[in-house]
Amino acid sequence: QVQLVESGGGLVQAGGSLRLSCAASGRTFSNYPMGWFRQAPGKEREFVAAISRSGGSTYYADSVKGRITISRDNAKNTVYLQMNSLKPEDTAVYYCAADQAITTIVNSIYNGMDYWGKGTLVTVSS
Repeated sequence: QVQLVESGGGLVQAGGSLRLSCAASGRTFSNYPMGWFRQAPGKEREFVAAISRSGGSTYYADSVKGRITISRDNAKNTVYLQMNSLKPEDTAVYYCAADQAITTIVNSIYNGMDYWGKGTLVTVSS
């Protein structure tokens, strides 16, 4: 069993930066590829970024490439999402997810995801 707890959300002005963290419980964190998703008000949840077990491979949605970086520290059981040059359209609840198959994450197979966090709200003001 893995529990995921996100933190680091908040209010930031356009052009600013935030770093989200997702802390995982359990001893098997390094066995799981990890991902970040977001859901804006009135919109469907969407894929943001994913990272392989070792951190050697990363994947990004086109809308965030060049502005957002996913990373992980397996010693700390934590995955991060560094967000720069934030835009008002980045406003959303950001969710951390874990699944043993990175394809589940990258292909946004929501119903098949092994674990979800409860989310952290990011608000970008113009």
